[in-house]
Amino acid sequence: MFTYRYPRPMVTTDIVVLKKDATGVNVLLIERRNPPFEGQWALPGGFVDENEALKAAALRELKEETQLEGIELSQLHTFGNPGRDPRGHSVSIVYMGWLIDAKQQAAAGDDAKKTGWFPINELPQLAFDHKEIIALAIKKL
Repeated sequence: MFTYRYPRPMVTTDIVVLKKDATGVNVLLIERRNPPFEGQWALPGGFVDENEALKAAALRELKEETQLEGIELSQLHTFGNPGRDPRGHSVSIVYMGWLIDAKQQAAAGDDAKKTGWFPINELPQLAFDHKEIIALAIKKL
């Protein structure tokens, strides 16, 4: 076991889940139940547990906060600019996937107060740097 004298960034995952319907492409957001940004909309996501694989953390957080499972995720990008999280320096590995099964419904759980699908060109004010994350996801489409 190693001990370090220097602080380390927190590692998190954020998940961009998209679906296409008659209105166009929509992104899944959660309303945050807890600070920071309590009551604001954000991408599902959270902290990576010790000894947890990154993709496993993303799938776990997605299930905990939205009850969605079985979505194929691929790594989109890593975001880690200082100041992106008021709790301290965090590095987020962002994953992206599509909701294919229209029968599957998102439902809030864990630290999500509620879930909602938003057209990618009509987003509410977002927590953290999630506007930048979604913009990159749209660009990659």
